[in-house]
Amino acid sequence: MQSLKNKSILLVITGGIAAYKSLELIRLIRKAGGTVRCVLTKGGEQFVTPMSVSALCEHPCYNDLFSLKDEAEMGHIRLSREADVIVVAPASADFIAKMAHGYANDLASTTLLAADKPVLFAPAMNHMMWENPATQDNVKTLISRGMTQIGPDEGDMACGEFGFGRMSEPETILKALSNFFTKDKPLAGKSALVTSGPTYEPLDPVRFIGNRSSGKQGHAIAAALVDAGAAVTLVTGPVSIPDPSGVHTVHVETASQMLTACETALPCDIAICAAAVSDWSAEASGQKIKKRDDGTPPSLKLTENPDILATISKHAKRPQLVIGFAAETNDLLNAAKAKLQRKNCDFILANDVSSDKNVFGSDENHVYLIGSGHEEDWQQSSKKEVACKLVDFVTRHLADKANQPIAAE
Repeated sequence: MQSLKNKSILLVITGGIAAYKSLELIRLIRKAGGTVRCVLTKGGEQFVTPMSVSALCEHPCYNDLFSLKDEAEMGHIRLSREADVIVVAPASADFIAKMAHGYANDLASTTLLAADKPVLFAPAMNHMMWENPATQDNVKTLISRGMTQIGPDEGDMACGEFGFGRMSEPETILKALSNFFTKDKPLAGKSALVTSGPTYEPLDPVRFIGNRSSGKQGHAIAAALVDAGAAVTLVTGPVSIPDPSGVHTVHVETASQMLTACETALPCDIAICAAAVSDWSAEASGQKIKKRDDGTPPSLKLTENPDILATISKHAKRPQLVIGFAAETNDLLNAAKAKLQRKNCDFILANDVSSDKNVFGSDENHVYLIGSGHEEDWQQSSKKEVACKLVDFVTRHLADKANQPIAAE
């Protein structure tokens, strides 16, 4: 399927070892029917050659702002104006800073500053550089200007370290590009926060308090929101399923870490709290707790964890729409309605997780959508179908709110 047929992409390749992935990205874009022109920075030339880029594009590779030949044949203004979209991959920390602060000291940055087209960027750098507040502020600036972030992913670095900063795989970037050109994206321009999976609260270095949540429902919701055009941050506890494509995923373990990550993601338009957050944590021992000779079990002093859903619902940067989940083993609807009032959220998705339902780890779910004076039974269906129904509901709800008349003073 040629999802990029007749589309023109301007690919900016900046400095970083991930530049080699851009060659594969060019091949995939062309296979999907798109045409590619490339701007290669001086840093990018340290990792891939203009000849290899040009051969794959079947167009000249542009790299010199002051090239008389290039400016005569295809000036930096035309480079951006004749493209349907601009993709920066890899986007180094240096180039992200240039874009955020409006620098124009080489062909790539000048082209971006003169652009009137949408920009997608795929960060790639050392994890400490990615986590640096300066980089995070620059990324938030780009997103606030309407640019779309793709990745980064977590993994091994070329420098031998491990963490977030790996450029997303070419297939992931291609999917983000395809989604960008998909018609009828009702949540385009909206930002969303989704929580998923369990939290693990340590008892000692080897044991923890946790639950059986697989993260399948939360991850499916994040993927459905991206497909609808939203920019999504997914905060997930420990799960064994892959990160959804096109989603900025933050991995945490404890409830406190999840709350911190969620507050960092604010402000946003939509928050959907699907994570099964542990209600309690214990004062963790620094060493493995040993069995006692007399067989007496150790005593655990439990402390109540922060309430993430309630905190977001009452936050100064509260999203326009906040939806929670209620996993119950008995009296499902009454418990969900009580939780709706207690948490101060807009809607609750209630599901029965009693032992005979086999919900945890399953690909199916049976949920009820509960709101003030609102109740829908969505029947048993796949978790992907639940996610699509939820995104459809979110889209309609936001549209209805936007169309409500403003009350006279």
